[in-house]
Amino acid sequence: MELQQVPARPDDEGWAPPACTLPTAERPLRVAEFDALFAEDVTAVRPAGAGRVRMELRPDPRAAGRAAELAARETGCCSFFTFTLTATGGALAMEISTGDRHTGVLDALAARAARMAAP
Repeated sequence: MELQQVPARPDDEGWAPPACTLPTAERPLRVAEFDALFAEDVTAVRPAGAGRVRMELRPDPRAAGRAAELAARETGCCSFFTFTLTATGGALAMEISTGDRHTGVLDALAARAARMAAP
């Protein structure tokens, strides 16, 4: 699979904030990895309360592994994110949350995911 970054739009600017410790040169690849997850595995994006968003994923092991691996790496550079992956009753979801200080980052990430979500 070749990763390609989708151009940013005004509604999703800033989801890779200055607080991120990932080296600047590696950020486009990380964005492309999220873009691929959103386009191929995310089927719905919904608010889940203040500072939280829930992404429904295709219920298969590959999607679960990809989401878990990406979430683990992302918390290494953006420790303000909390990812929770839940598999239950044949469904798979990833909830992402952040503190009040970074809700704008989460909103931008959710907007990008919703725009790119697989049908």
